[in-house]
Amino acid sequence: MIMRPSLPLAALLGAALSFLPGCESTKSSGPSASDTRAQDAASVQAAEAWARARVGDRVTYSFSATRGPEPRGGGTARTIQGQLTLEVVAVQQPWVWVRAAYRDEGGRPLSQTGLAQDLLIPVRADVSRPLDVPHGGTATAEVAASAGRSWEAVRYVSDHRSFDGPLRTRVYANAPGPLYLARGLIEASTVSAGFRVPGGYQLKLQEVREGSSEASAPVPALERPLGPGAYYERYVDVGPAPGLQRVCFTAERGYLLRTEGPVDTNAAPCSDFSQAEPEPLEELLLGLPSEVLFTEEWPPAAAANGTRGTYSAEGHDVPALIAQSNEDVEGTQRVFTDTYAADPWAPGLAGMPYEGRFQPLANSTDRVVAGGKREPEGGTRIVRWGSWLAGQK
Repeated sequence: MIMRPSLPLAALLGAALSFLPGCESTKSSGPSASDTRAQDAASVQAAEAWARARVGDRVTYSFSATRGPEPRGGGTARTIQGQLTLEVVAVQQPWVWVRAAYRDEGGRPLSQTGLAQDLLIPVRADVSRPLDVPHGGTATAEVAASAGRSWEAVRYVSDHRSFDGPLRTRVYANAPGPLYLARGLIEASTVSAGFRVPGGYQLKLQEVREGSSEASAPVPALERPLGPGAYYERYVDVGPAPGLQRVCFTAERGYLLRTEGPVDTNAAPCSDFSQAEPEPLEELLLGLPSEVLFTEEWPPAAAANGTRGTYSAEGHDVPALIAQSNEDVEGTQRVFTDTYAADPWAPGLAGMPYEGRFQPLANSTDRVVAGGKREPEGGTRIVRWGSWLAGQK
């Protein structure tokens, strides 16, 4: 999810995150050379696991995310807790189709709009180029107890609290095995510090299930993609050269890749991710509940009392809320208009990446001149979206 913005909420990720206790574990005094070699080999083993993915492979984590009141007062503490399940729902090599589902502790859908629907994530089992994102932080070897098993693992701790940054902890298995869907992640937590809004998140492995080599299932329709396999195009009328910008997503062996740039009519859509910076998929998914806490509930407050209408784009009709605001600066009056999806999961948005659902579908700025007439000064609008996977090999 960012993702550079990988998801529209990503700018808020880490704004205020808190540390919560993680798995029980037995720590060693420090990582030996063999521990380091084992961790280096983990990414290779996880990559091989994607090639052996089976329908029914599943990992479930418990999660808890908290946001406290503002440091100088105002607001109340908010909490989300529940379970995140990643499950392989179809395999058509080189693609593995993973479903991400957030549920409350009773297995029911969450009330928060941003987490209320399952997300589909097609992941390539191969890679177009070498991909690796170092874990970072101080490494400590340990044996972590989770999901009824003991895992040889490495704990990574990055402590930036002395610089008003977060305390970040991640525990990864040396041999990911069935945890390949999250690159071997066993435990994760982050805590804010300094002047940040107090709050945070924790994620802990609860259950692992391996599928059957005989199981099969049809490839599902990409109606609610997290991002990979989908794209959207935005017409940008800002500056001297207005034009179309295309945002593309893919995923390779547990990494999300995102590109954004002018539409190249001479190339197949979303065919070049060579310059995209890889982002671990599990980081986006484990941070999403916290991101949702740090945003207003849908629709945004500015649009809650907006005018109802319909947003139309290339055959899609989406119920919308249209909000306007005015600003007067040194005698120049401007009118700002933002159009939001009334329901970001509406059928008319089928195929839209998560990122596109939770941002204005369109916005514009008009300058008010003599006689109350408005002169357009520019704006943006999403004009097209869908899956680019059709015909891919």
